[in-house]
Amino acid sequence: MYRALTIASLISTPVLAEDVSYDMKGEAFRGYFAAAEDPKGLVLIVHDWDGLTDYERRRADMLADIGYDAFALDMFGQDTPTETVEHRRAATGALYQDRDRMRTLLNEGIAQAQARSDTSGMVVMGYCFGGAVTLEMARSDGAEMAAGFATFHGGLATPEGQGWDGDEPPVLVLHGGADTSITMDDVARFSKELEASGNTYTIEVYSGAPHAFTVFGSDRYQERAESESWAAFSAFLQEHLGD
Repeated sequence: MYRALTIASLISTPVLAEDVSYDMKGEAFRGYFAAAEDPKGLVLIVHDWDGLTDYERRRADMLADIGYDAFALDMFGQDTPTETVEHRRAATGALYQDRDRMRTLLNEGIAQAQARSDTSGMVVMGYCFGGAVTLEMARSDGAEMAAGFATFHGGLATPEGQGWDGDEPPVLVLHGGADTSITMDDVARFSKELEASGNTYTIEVYSGAPHAFTVFGSDRYQERAESESWAAFSAFLQEHLGD
């Protein structure tokens, strides 16, 4: 059972908060599920490149606190090391090179989430690497399973051979104006791509916010951008999953 971080001490305890072990084709994975008292919908959380950590668990608790069931899935598996930058590059690089596996892992995470939540609507969201994975699902055949997609300082590039057809659910992009990993040029290219395809999208840019600006306690954390982006995401949930 996960124990809340000190920094999350003001968050109400979810009705249910637990690590979830699951198996896919002989591989062991571990997600995290937080249940709201009277859930208005389900949120799937895709983790950053360091794997599922207490950060995603805290976000799941925060979502349960405002009325949404939340499941943070595991995109790497329990046997994948993530301790070093080299490990993380290897783990994310393997999935970027194998989009079929990326989508399979997403679908398994969705199945695990839906098995634990009785709600009918779902929004998918992700951080950094998880943002890129979120957009991968938005472009997939399973996009209709979600009411919307949201990325926080996430990767925005569309891989070769893929594209947007304009029928995907709404996309929300929450981005830092000072992000040097995913630049404003990348944001502009993404907006032009979605504009050309006729997609419904919203992009919010927070001045002076660097990459990973939402990560509590890090040297990149920016309180204003984190607070305003969370408020924007909460409004997105209300719009697409209900009050």
